[in-house]
Amino acid sequence: MKILSAAEMKVCDRATTEKFAIPSFELMRHAAAAVATFTHDHFPKARRITVLCGRGNNGGDGMMVARLLGGQALHVTVVLLGAPSELKGDAEEAWHRLQEAGNCRLVVIENDADLADHQAVFKADLIIDAVLGTGFKPPMRGLALAALEWVKDGSAPVLAIDLPSGWPADETSGNAPSAVYPADAVVTFTAPKTAHVFGELTRRWNQPILVAPIGSPDELIVSEDNLHWAGSAQTLLHQPRPVDSNKGKYGHVLVIGGTLGSAGGKAGAPAMTSLAAMRSGAGLVTAAVPAPALPVVAGFAPELMTIPLEASATGEALLPADPEKREALIKGITIAAIGPGLGQSDGAEQLLAWLLSATTIPMVIDADALNILAKSKELLADAAKPGRTLVLTPHPGEMARLAGISTKEVQANRLETARKFSLENGVTLVLKGAHTLIAHPSGRMAVNTTGNPGMAKGGSGDLLTGVIAGLLAQYPDQSELAVEAAVHLHGLAADLAVRHGDEHTLMATDSLSYFSQAFRFHSKRRNGYVWLQGLPAESSAAKGSSEAAE
Repeated sequence: MKILSAAEMKVCDRATTEKFAIPSFELMRHAAAAVATFTHDHFPKARRITVLCGRGNNGGDGMMVARLLGGQALHVTVVLLGAPSELKGDAEEAWHRLQEAGNCRLVVIENDADLADHQAVFKADLIIDAVLGTGFKPPMRGLALAALEWVKDGSAPVLAIDLPSGWPADETSGNAPSAVYPADAVVTFTAPKTAHVFGELTRRWNQPILVAPIGSPDELIVSEDNLHWAGSAQTLLHQPRPVDSNKGKYGHVLVIGGTLGSAGGKAGAPAMTSLAAMRSGAGLVTAAVPAPALPVVAGFAPELMTIPLEASATGEALLPADPEKREALIKGITIAAIGPGLGQSDGAEQLLAWLLSATTIPMVIDADALNILAKSKELLADAAKPGRTLVLTPHPGEMARLAGISTKEVQANRLETARKFSLENGVTLVLKGAHTLIAHPSGRMAVNTTGNPGMAKGGSGDLLTGVIAGLLAQYPDQSELAVEAAVHLHGLAADLAVRHGDEHTLMATDSLSYFSQAFRFHSKRRNGYVWLQGLPAESSAAKGSSEAAE
């Protein structure tokens, strides 16, 4: 699934009509059907529904939705913000059809006085926002702005068509405009726009944002920025394993890290990374940790293999002095994950430098190993080798040190910062945070929309490193999709965990228990609707998984 700008979406809609002879009004009908279906499924108790319609095609969508809902014995009021004589094209046609249907109450608002006279329309069980669409450019003015105040003062949930009115479709900062309609759910069409994956569109992070297909052929959905939704990669996880499977077919992950001694106690970090690699399906996982930390790490799981590394006086890992031991360390290894709890001593730097320069092994580099790279950038220059996969997983502070800029600058330009670093250094960069970005050296980028505030705790990054390594071990020839699937899966498991718990009490390892559900989860339902954000009701989610497997 590609992510489009407003202009790209407009081109797609036009080409659908011109090249494939699908009338634009037919697209509007399909869009309305999708919203009406979602309304029925997600707001089943809503009997009194108010549909706020602007004068453009977004308003036309709303009118067609109202016509469908009005035929279901619901009490539907359509509020047109503007004079009917100002309607044009498909919106005008939708208004005429709504009048002919005669199954909705129609209210025309032409000025602020009209709005005050009809304030009762905002006391509904559900408000459907069809005021402003993807063509909107701030600031909001006139009746749309006046109606916003009434919506905000009410208690009814709001379902936004395409975008919450007031959100610019191309917004990447995630910051809400000063005037924007609240939303408790969003249904958009064909493909997500930039704001759907970067913006905080709904009142809470776990409220639904759906994409519904309405008839545009896939070949017309084109992103010039090569921007994709990371959740599309989950199809990689739905492939059944062959009957004759064995552990050798699913890769061997080597996790290097951990300290235990006067330098600190970080034995848990590589242990969590190893557990995540195992839970994500890797055939074998070995943790190479300083000898003093080995008993702690080995105690986490009987399935985990371990290798004791020489340790410094402060308990940090050292590069084996014996060349034979070095070669034995990486023998048979599919991918190495280095950094969790590693420390930043000279010995840790020598170990990282050897792996990067003297081997061709694919690597996931995280935590302390990233900070070593930031101080010794020449190490990364020596690492790039044809066909080698290198994945860096910085949080914004680590990204700032790697790029030589401030954290504030990273956060202000996340997309370009990630893309630039990836292309210049030939690495896949996973820039963590809300809406984690994945930038590949091919120029492809992906945005993740799973995850929640409960993940803002120690250990979350260690798990992510393990999931990435685990999936890369299984899908070395599909590295881009493997990394994107890993990021999506990691956040999804945490979302499932929070649904059964609370984001305040969530611990990083709690999500491990939900990996099985996350693997089976299908964001794309049988009706073709894709859940970008939020989770269907549990009965619906279980049904969707079984349907997809049929």
